[in-house]
Amino acid sequence: MSATRRQILARTGAVGAGIAFSGAVSEIFAGTAVAQSTGPDGYGPLVPDPDGLLDLPKGFRYKVLSREGSPLLSGEGKVPSNCDGMAAFRGRRGHTHLVRNHENRRKSRSAVPTVPGITYDPMGEGGCTAIEVDAHNEVVSERVAIAGTSTNCAGGPTPWNTWLTCEETEFKAGEEGYTKDHGFIFEVDPYDPRRTGAVPLTDMGRFQHEAIAVDPRDGTVYETEDAFEKPFGLFYRFHPNKPLGGTGSLRAGGRLQAMRVPGVKDLSAIKETGATFDRIEWVDVPDPLAKQTPIRFQDFGTKGITHAQKLEGCYWGGSCVYFVSSFAHRDEGSAADHYGQVWRYDPKRHSLTLVVVFGPDSDLQLPGESPDNICLAPSGGLMVCEDGDGAQHVFGLTRKGAVYPMARGRQNIGTPEKPEWGEFAGVTFAPDGRTMYVNCYTPGTTFAVTGPF
Repeated sequence: MSATRRQILARTGAVGAGIAFSGAVSEIFAGTAVAQSTGPDGYGPLVPDPDGLLDLPKGFRYKVLSREGSPLLSGEGKVPSNCDGMAAFRGRRGHTHLVRNHENRRKSRSAVPTVPGITYDPMGEGGCTAIEVDAHNEVVSERVAIAGTSTNCAGGPTPWNTWLTCEETEFKAGEEGYTKDHGFIFEVDPYDPRRTGAVPLTDMGRFQHEAIAVDPRDGTVYETEDAFEKPFGLFYRFHPNKPLGGTGSLRAGGRLQAMRVPGVKDLSAIKETGATFDRIEWVDVPDPLAKQTPIRFQDFGTKGITHAQKLEGCYWGGSCVYFVSSFAHRDEGSAADHYGQVWRYDPKRHSLTLVVVFGPDSDLQLPGESPDNICLAPSGGLMVCEDGDGAQHVFGLTRKGAVYPMARGRQNIGTPEKPEWGEFAGVTFAPDGRTMYVNCYTPGTTFAVTGPF
């Protein structure tokens, strides 16, 4: 296991306080016009939770919507473990529909129950569950939305109000006991999962998917790949044959391409914010199904292809798509070290720009340890789920670059002598902006947080 950011900082004796940024932090909030409602220190210090679940600032409160191992209201089985990426969709009469990933591999603590009609591979233990809550965040229904998939990490919503759940694995039929190939994207209807079933969107590629973002103008889907070993992942775009066609249209197939930045083999080598590359090239993927060779190993011609370590978050803002490299470690094969990059691709200008670089933070209990899931907040800022060692937080980021703690997990999954806390994932907001929903990965718990957002 590579050294964590906190371990590196402890060795180097970094001084100072707060997280450092270079570049235009305001770029992260492109396409949002909401004024920042938080103060310079966010919402104030976190108040210890007497119930030992979730610390929040004064004036905020939480409700546990769902907990690993409890019975699903549908009667289909138990709430699965490893709660990960999530999105919220508007329902009728003030209701909200949540679709929640479960990043279960083989031999998980609590598998997604198999349900006829929405199960892909009966040996797969991952999938999604769907939760409907009313205007008071009372759970109305909770059921399996797709089953029989594997390692459902992140994904993203579509303009036609479905969820694309991504498998972060490349296991093939016959490996690890699976009966079908894995590493696909599946579409999930949050209102009626049986409408979408369990059909892999094969033309979108078979690889270690992380997240997606859809261009609402033409339906192009951008995809990140979080490959664990060198060669690292690629950044993809998928041109659907039926753009913006609504539920099920992605099954009509399309064209998968990978991004090539001329003269750049590894994005980690770029360190200066504002660095812009014009004439970005998109190269057809030779074999999207990766029948013999994983895509990132395939032959993209004499010019090669551009890789990057730890490609994770991906979202649409304004007229561009943004994607995140959470970190890069030279000792793991990257061209250079960094603590996080945010890149902007402008489809109209065919240009790629490094807009933000995260720098070291000397307070080892404050932000920056492997930022993971992110979402734009109604307060005009950003919410970031932390995934690393030590205390686990949801952090807020203001438009001016100030970082503040929004929530801290208190569920100890270690021992009293050596405490550990499960990471946060899937942070998202209700369509009316009044509730923040977030998951604790372990033990799988989904919270609804309300207060003066």
